[in-house]
Amino acid sequence: MQKITKLNSRLYSDSWKELKVTHNLVLCGLMAALAVVLNYTTSIFITPNIRIGFSGLPNRVVEYLFGPWVGAAFGAMLDILKYLLKPDGGAFFFGYTFNVMVAGVIYGFVLYKKPVKLWRILIAEFLTKTIVNCGLNTLWLAVLNGNAFMAILPARVIKNMIMLPVDTAVLFFTLTFVAKLLNMPEFRRYRNRH
Repeated sequence: MQKITKLNSRLYSDSWKELKVTHNLVLCGLMAALAVVLNYTTSIFITPNIRIGFSGLPNRVVEYLFGPWVGAAFGAMLDILKYLLKPDGGAFFFGYTFNVMVAGVIYGFVLYKKPVKLWRILIAEFLTKTIVNCGLNTLWLAVLNGNAFMAILPARVIKNMIMLPVDTAVLFFTLTFVAKLLNMPEFRRYRNRH
C-alpha cells in the first residue's frame, strides 16, 4: 500500500511540474482558445437544464497530457473565462466551476501518463457523468432554480446515458490522435529535452 501511495504522490506531483515548461503553457492557452470557440459553435440546448456540447474536449486533452491538478486549475480558469465572455444563465455560481474541477481531477487520475484505452476512457466518462453531471450539476440546478432534485434527475440521467457512448467514442478518437502526434519524432525529441 505504501508503494502505491508513493507512486501516486510522485505521479501527481509531476502534474504541477508540467507547467514549468513554456511549451506546455502555450499548449494550454491554445486548448483554452479552442474550448471557447467550441463553446460558441457546438453547444445545443435541448431544454434549459440539458445542454449537449463538445467544448470540454480541450479540457480532456489537457487532463490527459498534464494530469489532475493542472486539469482542475485549467478547468476552473477556463470556466471563469467562458462565463466572462458569454454569461449564460444569470449570475456567476461557483458550484459549476467546482464541477469542472472535480471532472478535471477524475479524468486526470484515470488518464494521466497511461495508455489510451477504450475501457479507461469509458470509466472516466462514467464516473464524471455519474458524480458530476447527474449528481452535482443536478443538485446545483435544483438549488438555483428551486426545482425538486428528483424531478429533474430522470431527464438528466437519460441524456447522460445516451451521451456516454458518444462522448466515450469521441474522446477515444481524440486522445488516440493526440497520442499519435506525441509519438512523432518531432514531438518526442522536444518532450525528451524537457
